[in-house]
Amino acid sequence: MNMDRNTVIGMILLAGLFFMFFWYTNKQQSALSADKQRIADSTAKAEAAKITPEQKAAAYKDSLNRDSVSKLSAAGNFQGAAIGAEQLTTVENELMKVVFTNKGGSLKSVELKKYNSLDSTHKVILAGGKDDKLGYSINTAGNQSEETSSLFFTNAQVTKNADGSQTIVYTLGDSAGKSITHQYIVKRNNYMIDWNIILNGADKLLTQNSLNLHWNVQVHQQQVSHAYEVQQSNISFYDEDGYDYTTAASGANNTFDKPVEWFGFKQQFFNTTIVSKNKFASGTAQMVIQPDTLRELYNSTAAVKIQVPAASTATIPLQLYYGPNEYKTLQQYGNGMENIVNLGSGIFSFVKYINRWIIMPVFNFFANLIGHYGWVIALLTLFIRLVTSPLTYRSYLSGAKMRVLRPEIDALKKKFPDQQTFGMEQMKLFREAGVNPLGGCMPALLQIPIFFSLYSFFSSNIDLRGQGFLWIKDISAYDVMVKLPFSGDTFNHISLFTLTAVATSFLISIYNMAMTPQQDNPAMKYMPYIFPFILLFVFNRLPSALTWYYTVSNLITLGIQFVIQNYIIDHDKILTQMQEKRKTPKTKSKFQERFEQMQESQKKLQDMKNKNQGKK
Repeated sequence: MNMDRNTVIGMILLAGLFFMFFWYTNKQQSALSADKQRIADSTAKAEAAKITPEQKAAAYKDSLNRDSVSKLSAAGNFQGAAIGAEQLTTVENELMKVVFTNKGGSLKSVELKKYNSLDSTHKVILAGGKDDKLGYSINTAGNQSEETSSLFFTNAQVTKNADGSQTIVYTLGDSAGKSITHQYIVKRNNYMIDWNIILNGADKLLTQNSLNLHWNVQVHQQQVSHAYEVQQSNISFYDEDGYDYTTAASGANNTFDKPVEWFGFKQQFFNTTIVSKNKFASGTAQMVIQPDTLRELYNSTAAVKIQVPAASTATIPLQLYYGPNEYKTLQQYGNGMENIVNLGSGIFSFVKYINRWIIMPVFNFFANLIGHYGWVIALLTLFIRLVTSPLTYRSYLSGAKMRVLRPEIDALKKKFPDQQTFGMEQMKLFREAGVNPLGGCMPALLQIPIFFSLYSFFSSNIDLRGQGFLWIKDISAYDVMVKLPFSGDTFNHISLFTLTAVATSFLISIYNMAMTPQQDNPAMKYMPYIFPFILLFVFNRLPSALTWYYTVSNLITLGIQFVIQNYIIDHDKILTQMQEKRKTPKTKSKFQERFEQMQESQKKLQDMKNKNQGKK
């Protein structure tokens, strides 16, 4: 008992030291960063004070002159488009508000009408960063080239079509008769925008019939947790081998060696993607992570090549998607973009089929009935537990049989101190009594794919974003009960649903320990309590939807255990059935025969080894 008390006290002291270390380290780092920033600010102010207003004005004017000369030179025969004023044009449909600019004749930003921003002060805006650009290189004159994103096209011409779509046209021409037209079509109730590039004089505008597209887009933070949203981000693409992605958590740099139908920059709930109907021949894309002190996740860039037919005129059909990672929305395009929604990846990629064929249909069914997602998750949890209850019953039945056999197992352990001999005799006992020692493992093993399927589902289901439940404002993110003075998303708060999930896990462990014979090994005695303790750190940064599911699942488990073990399982009846089973003749399977032969061989080898050691 003293050893148990000392172990508990030691764990508490270690936990206290652990938190004190993180608090003190965070405090020291914050003070050091503040001192460095004060020194840097003071130095910058001192240097700036030395520069007179006249010097500043002269330097600024000189910079403008050099910039203008450089732009005119690079524009070549398109000098009329080298310098101009940016004109914005806004076009709307039922789902989004799209801003176009005459600078580069390109799309500038997209506002999504159905989704609120992180602070709910405005709608979600994709792109629109100061360094964002979308364009390609053209030959402006002999040995001169320029990016279309740096040239000013004519002001937009907007046409409303009979089907409700709208067409936006930008044009650019040079003194030699060559021209470029950018045509955008914004359709009704659609996030996909058609973009047609029409080149007159393509053989002269492009080098070796290749259109080299350059795309810079700033990926803004849209969720509470910067670190978790970074973890959910990637470069997604679709080539001849199908869908693939490159994880962006530590910075992604992807090279397209095969023709690519589309690629995009994906964050937790939104993505920006470009589609080529003629495919991208090759290229690269990368995502550079930004500090968590900023409201940006990544600076994303891409450089891809489109091979254009050798002709004086050419049309390059492209499409731009700025919208949500919503499975049905992406599935309608028929090009594999629904795979952007991460319903299972890596070694657990198989769980995406559980999500697509079971979890999603059931979840949507309950959502259509209720509409309140917190209770939808509770009903989904109840459904899962009911479906898996037969296996749960078999597990508890197997445990009850093991408890009935416990006195005989203890007697065998005393009779056969040799571990191998004891193992053989124990297997014989199990076979005679009709007990499967692995029967209790099935529910635990089944929980692994279920947990990871729901982890993927709740982390990627945009329907949960912004949905409140009880004290929580957004169940797609962690809830904050108490703020802590630590950095990072794991230790800077305490989530109440994490506490309820951990507490109910402890209750299950305590209940199971009470129903299970005591272990001889002291270490095994504490194992059931270690897992819930680990969950405290794992769950604290996960979406509230998942920790709420785990809480409900644990409560249902406790209820099922109590009912089965107290009202369904009859231990006297089990004992009678096992005694009857022992009277029936037994037939061994080939596996059992081989297993026993292997055990006999190992025992003989061990006996020979022991004899040899005895002679020495």
